[in-house]
Amino acid sequence: MTLSIGVRRVGIGKMATLVQAIRMALHYGETHLGVKDIFGEDVGPPLGGVFTATQGLKTSWNSPLDERGIVGAAIGLGLSGDRCVAEVQFCDYIYNTIDLLKLGGMQSWASHGDWNLPITVMTPVGSGIRGSIYHSHSFDATMTHIPGWKIVMPSNPLDAYGLMIACLKEPNPTMYLKPKALMRIRGQEQIPGEPPLTPEGEKLLKEMIDAPLADRSRWRPQWPSGLTDYTVELGVAKTVHEGEQITVVSYGRTLPLCAQAASQLQKEGVSVEVIDLRTLWPYDWEHLSASIEKTRRVLFVNEDTEVTNFGEHLIRRTIEDLFYVLEARPRLLAGAFIPGVGLADPLEMASTPQIGSIIQAIREVVSEQA
Repeated sequence: MTLSIGVRRVGIGKMATLVQAIRMALHYGETHLGVKDIFGEDVGPPLGGVFTATQGLKTSWNSPLDERGIVGAAIGLGLSGDRCVAEVQFCDYIYNTIDLLKLGGMQSWASHGDWNLPITVMTPVGSGIRGSIYHSHSFDATMTHIPGWKIVMPSNPLDAYGLMIACLKEPNPTMYLKPKALMRIRGQEQIPGEPPLTPEGEKLLKEMIDAPLADRSRWRPQWPSGLTDYTVELGVAKTVHEGEQITVVSYGRTLPLCAQAASQLQKEGVSVEVIDLRTLWPYDWEHLSASIEKTRRVLFVNEDTEVTNFGEHLIRRTIEDLFYVLEARPRLLAGAFIPGVGLADPLEMASTPQIGSIIQAIREVVSEQA
């Protein structure tokens, strides 16, 4: 059941950052949903995660610098009935765990539903922090090749909270992909239970749950008392900008860019519908197909490399199911098929979709005639 009680859109100030939202959801999970272990490289005190997503959590602890050990421990804990959250510090270093992720994904299927694996693995993904070749990869396409997992990627703080709560309720494994570039963005909607919708409330939340930069030995968080189990149902997409001429489907870092592009093009008379996929698996084909049937054009946008991209699967599904309603070829705009993302700003910008390339792609699809 999806809860929406207490969510308000605001025009004054801005709300929690995406990483604060994750932290509050994890706190709710360890106090109300049975989460017993939150662990990974630098996940425990004093750092609380390289992006501070686990700062102040009572069940967090530091693991060795060993991604296979982290995922393997999570599987072992899950099979023993321990609901846990394991973090791989950057998705660039998760590739050596593929066989373990495959093993985790098959537990329920192989046991005919007798063995559940209530674990969540979370890892930061994508470009946008000038991370160069070792801290800029995406993992969405690779992860969707591994059956048995439910996979999410939020684009805003409210969804970050609600999707994490949904993952923590799942009886089987979930993969929570955190867009690095969006970690510090502030939401436009209030997370139920966070302080008032004012600049003072924003400051108060920081004082309550953000550790000081100096000595943290005596610091303890003061969690908001009204946090709820606000849940974004897995497998449900969301229309974030309504339009009539083209459907743009995205998630994570590129979703806000697509929404921005739609707003800009609206001033030129181009009507763009933007859908936030939110859950990569299972994905909301009913929502997507209804929009594509309406607009008769579609552009899929994400920053993973374009070859064997998840958007290519969505294009195949579009052609198979909706071929005769299309008025233009479905198109994918994705990251360049290169080994890594360059450190220099122009190289990073040229390697992945940006606002300019998204606007150009939308114009091209809208102008095309079947």
